[in-house]
Amino acid sequence: MFLNKKLALITLCTSLSLVSCNEYQKALKSTDTKVKYDAAERFYKEGDYRQANRLFEQIAPKYIGKPQGERVLFFFADSYFKIKDYNTAGYQFERFLKSYPNSDKSIEAAFFSAKSYYELSPKYSLDQTDTDKALSKLQNFINAYGESPYVEEANILAKELRIKKEQKAYEIAKQYYKIAVGFDYTILFAAEEALNNFLVDFPGSPYREDVMYYQLATANSIAFYSVADKKEDRIKNAKEAYATLIKYYPNSKYLEEANQVSEKLEKELLEITK
Repeated sequence: MFLNKKLALITLCTSLSLVSCNEYQKALKSTDTKVKYDAAERFYKEGDYRQANRLFEQIAPKYIGKPQGERVLFFFADSYFKIKDYNTAGYQFERFLKSYPNSDKSIEAAFFSAKSYYELSPKYSLDQTDTDKALSKLQNFINAYGESPYVEEANILAKELRIKKEQKAYEIAKQYYKIAVGFDYTILFAAEEALNNFLVDFPGSPYREDVMYYQLATANSIAFYSVADKKEDRIKNAKEAYATLIKYYPNSKYLEEANQVSEKLEKELLEITK
């Protein structure tokens, strides 16, 4: 009996799918714009966004300047978002805003335009050009629509992107240090600059302690490779990096390594002053 019910359900779903497919094909081939419009709205409401999108694409140019044009263009843009074509969705939402800046849907369109660019942001290890663009779009939305119900989510998305940029910047700075120490000490100054810039750009970063430790390690390496007439000043710079780390993180997870570096620096400085 269970198998019979299951078979009946499969048969029903298949039949409904075939009916929907036939309706879609008929609407797609129809020369009647109203038929396409009604079918597109029906498919959209039923969640068949790909089919709705194809029909909206056909009729959107024909509704420019007409009362239904606003509705068609919004659904057209949103159907791209629903099928995860975020590149086109962002463009179409922007097109909607330019065409209907005073629409009741303008705030929603502005948010989903920004969110489309958020969805295009790649993982932190890749180029972050799209992340910068998404952050700009989200910040513009937050500034323009501060009272919108979408602002809370926009802030969450923007924070996530900022963390991604922090992680990218941190990994670049750390990589400079590792390459310098392991393969090419001549880029120690590039590592130093990258670490300094990180703290300026991301003062409240969760990577702040790590970066301060790498500042100490980099300064120590610079002192080690220095010529004699610059060694004393560079040892003092390294000692300042140690003092800064301990000041902000007296119980640092790097405390043991940092103390070892500090003791070594003291011995070297004592030898020089003798």
